[in-house]
Amino acid sequence: PQWSNLVIRPVEMSGWDNRTFHLGDDKLVRLPSAENYAGQVEKEQEWLPKLAPFLPNKIPVPLGMGTPNENYPWKWSVYRWIEGKTIASSPEVDLCVLAKDLANFLVALQSVDPKGGPVAGPQSFYRGGSVTVYDSETRHAIRVLNNKINPSLVTEIWEAGCVHTWSEEPVWVHGDISAGNLLINNNRLDAVIDFGQLCIGDPACDLVIAWTLFDAESRRVFHDTFLPDPYTWARARSWALWKALIVMLNVEQTNIVEANQAHRTFENILSEYGGA
Repeated sequence: PQWSNLVIRPVEMSGWDNRTFHLGDDKLVRLPSAENYAGQVEKEQEWLPKLAPFLPNKIPVPLGMGTPNENYPWKWSVYRWIEGKTIASSPEVDLCVLAKDLANFLVALQSVDPKGGPVAGPQSFYRGGSVTVYDSETRHAIRVLNNKINPSLVTEIWEAGCVHTWSEEPVWVHGDISAGNLLINNNRLDAVIDFGQLCIGDPACDLVIAWTLFDAESRRVFHDTFLPDPYTWARARSWALWKALIVMLNVEQTNIVEANQAHRTFENILSEYGGA
């Protein structure tokens, strides 16, 4: 009620899981777009304020939580607006600097005590869990794309990430480290947003940006700053491969930007694996 006089307007770019609106000049409202995402609200309300003090960059911290009513069936959140530009609108950003900043953020995130954290599973769309949950889906894509890819090589890459599972204690996982969830100020990483898939588990899925965004040089910086073990790096590569193949398989149902991104990711995976 204290914000009922503030103007509400849509943000320029809203995500898939939530519909996001400006609330006045310095706040935003996030409303889950479907029941599958409704559980993210209370999770973020509980855990983001606890994580924020330990992280080197800004993250969203909730200011309040709305309750369901006859017009909207789920809980929703109010956050303070974080000013910043996305990677797409920051072509001048140095990817090597960003790679180091992001790796340091992830190291810090994974260093926070995970006790009591939400365990990876269906509610995180298996981010933080085993990539093998998508094994049949990936192998189907390889079979269908047989004439457009080298199926034996792609299968080899996929299986390399399926051999070993995370055997350490679970760590904090963001679950959707992508270019659209990184905010830049003064050409440095300033904030990481959209923690809807936050969980504790295997950190491999948080490393897929090594292939989805970074080039060969910045990928090395990212790797050498984060220092993953070879098995975690292989699982991360398989996460990136799965998503790229699924988009390539359904290219008629996606937009040109996502299709091009999937092909770039796929080529990055092949070149990096060949030079690994």
